[in-house]
Amino acid sequence: MATTDLYTRDESGILEPPTTTIGKIKQIGPGFILSAAVVGSGELIATTALGAKAGFIAFWVILVSCLVKVTLQMEFGKQAIFSGKTVMMAFNELPGPRIKKTNWTIWSWLFIQLFKLLQVGGIIGGVGIAIHMLLPFFPIWVYVCFAAIVAALLIAKGNYGSIEKLALSMILFFTLLTFASLIAVQFTEYQIHWADIREGLSFSLPASAVAVAIAAFGITGIGGDEIMYYNYWCIEKGYARFTGPYQDTEEWYNRARGWIQVMHWDAILSMVVYTIVTAAFYLLGASILHSQGLMPEGYETIKTLALLYTESLGSWANVMYLLGAIVALFSTVFAALASWTRIFTDAFGQLGWISFHDVKVRAKSFKAMAWIFPSLWAILYFFIKLPVLMILIGGFSTSILLLIVVYAAYHFRYNNLPEPLKPKLLYDIFLWISIIAIMGVGLYSIYQVV
Repeated sequence: MATTDLYTRDESGILEPPTTTIGKIKQIGPGFILSAAVVGSGELIATTALGAKAGFIAFWVILVSCLVKVTLQMEFGKQAIFSGKTVMMAFNELPGPRIKKTNWTIWSWLFIQLFKLLQVGGIIGGVGIAIHMLLPFFPIWVYVCFAAIVAALLIAKGNYGSIEKLALSMILFFTLLTFASLIAVQFTEYQIHWADIREGLSFSLPASAVAVAIAAFGITGIGGDEIMYYNYWCIEKGYARFTGPYQDTEEWYNRARGWIQVMHWDAILSMVVYTIVTAAFYLLGASILHSQGLMPEGYETIKTLALLYTESLGSWANVMYLLGAIVALFSTVFAALASWTRIFTDAFGQLGWISFHDVKVRAKSFKAMAWIFPSLWAILYFFIKLPVLMILIGGFSTSILLLIVVYAAYHFRYNNLPEPLKPKLLYDIFLWISIIAIMGVGLYSIYQVV
């Protein structure tokens, strides 16, 4: 069913959507690529940092962060399915001022990416630190370079299928280890009680934890950047191609609705997975690190976070933790790099710098960026060497990026969507809850910076 160009729809690519639950589940995948990015930086570092800082009282922030963004993710997936357009193509058609024939949202996104470079730089630095702790034979910079090269090789030669399989396999091991630790902590002095959970669901927040909470909101769950990436993975998975070129017929609308339902399953199931894992990380940080007054920072980040496992499972778990930390952090680098190659190529196409619709040009750009970005991330880490700060800066910028995502999602829902594909009232209620919550956090982030 595949075509030479994954980003072009024609009659030969049409496939009727599955009608059974099992059939729909077999077609999921794009959301779990995003989960690979979420599980690494957000859960391992930002979530535990918030737990260490605030204790159990901010548990609700993490849950809301995970649950509140999924309807926006669905809007971007829906836009991909019914229009077949990439994110930047859709952004370039949004209303508003233009600079050199390019919509303001694209230029704003490019500016925000300067800070996102810091975020992934901090993550790849974390990979190097973790490898160094496990194998202290070479300096950290050697391992950072090694991680950058491995990521580049995997993405430069990978396609959607291999990216999906690698992303799923990388998060599985560390997720299982984290749940083992959460269970084991119940048999230690750091045992979590129901009173702690009730405190965490009280919807209050100490002033000292507001800044970390805002950054964690931006970086945990599906962030603004991951919502945008979802478009490409829905297209490459085939949801848009299987729907076929737009036709104002009942047959086409039925097919589109069917693939939108598959996309909903994908988004919701992946949300369930990363919400549960995120909650586990937060509770470990609140129970073990907060009680000892420990806050992960600098070169000691990975060592401090290792306490989540050694304090609950015993000293033997240190090696297992480090292996898991390497996998979890690297999964974020891997998933981010795969997404960056696509979204930047798309953006450069809209700016007129390259031809995105030329299959050969697009493939060359993917491969070139697969090497360029890891190099930039590594260089930034060598200069700054503060992974938690770098990641939290990225979290703040992600909160701001969410404002652009909200603007685009509103336009997709109310101005672009054909009448036969418009959702029911309940969906719109959840969408507006997401919009209000995200705008509040994003505006507060800007207020804090100003």
